Amino acid sequence: MSILKLIPASKEYLWGGKRLVTEFGKECTGEIMAESWELSCHPDGPSIIANGEYKGKTLIEYMNEVGKKVWGSNCRQFSEFPILIKFIDAKQNLSVQVHPSNEYALKHEKQYGKTEMWYVVDCDQDAVLSYGLKRAVTKKELVKYIEENSLTEILNVVPIKPGDVFFIEAGTLHAIGAGTLIAEIQQNSNVTYRVYDYDRVGADGRPRELHVEKAQDVTTLVPSVRNKNQGARLVSCDYFTVDKLNLDKLKGMVTEESFVSILVLSGTGAICAGEEKLNYQKGDSFFLPAGLGGFEMVGDGECLMTQVDA
Repeated sequence: MSILKLIPASKEYLWGGKRLVTEFGKECTGEIMAESWELSCHPDGPSIIANGEYKGKTLIEYMNEVGKKVWGSNCRQFSEFPILIKFIDAKQNLSVQVHPSNEYALKHEKQYGKTEMWYVVDCDQDAVLSYGLKRAVTKKELVKYIEENSLTEILNVVPIKPGDVFFIEAGTLHAIGAGTLIAEIQQNSNVTYRVYDYDRVGADGRPRELHVEKAQDVTTLVPSVRNKNQGARLVSCDYFTVDKLNLDKLKGMVTEESFVSILVLSGTGAICAGEEKLNYQKGDSFFLPAGLGGFEMVGDGECLMTQVDA
């Protein structure tokens, strides 16, 4: 087994910026890069393997060839690879949206729902995001605010700073504010219900589609309680466990229980396993298959390490 260095899928949405290209070294064919899907087995944007025996193949193709053993035994309850990891560069405000639960999404979209977490990598001094509701509302009230284009009046708007963490369960209204760069770890799903979009138009000159009826079905109508992460452990849920770690002589073990994802937030150095050694720099993403054994990172900087706990 080998460490896989990944090349992300690029998403050039209208609200994106250029920081992922200029500061993180991502490749982009257009003028903006809103998202880089760093660890993705989703058909809407699979990541590509950059090294070794499977160089040039998509992560989906790799998984199909080697089988689920590289996911780890903690992933046996999942029929598809469980997570998707992104960088998001929001130069403009993102739409207010909500994600459905597994049950609702499987019934209506034929894919899983989406619970996710945000780690604020960097942001403008006055940046904010929307996280749930500021007060409880009835479904009738929610519909009224949506129809009257005044949903922002009941959103919980939160000032943010680098290092902040938000756990966003399915059903939580949310929106990333302008001037924010985020690392997002989420379920492997691309289901989003947009409910407010600041009256913007898409590339075709038309207002972007809203998904009001479905959003009404799935939105949680009471305020969300923000998690209080302590120490290295940022979030742990049924779908992912995420730790923020320093890369100064980081040593770890990849057991047969779960794969490990390393997303480099800053710094330079090398990741080593056995005789294998790969250099890393800010923005790099690595997939360590379950059962790989011991690994070490020598250098500096910080990373997000993601795996699936039992």
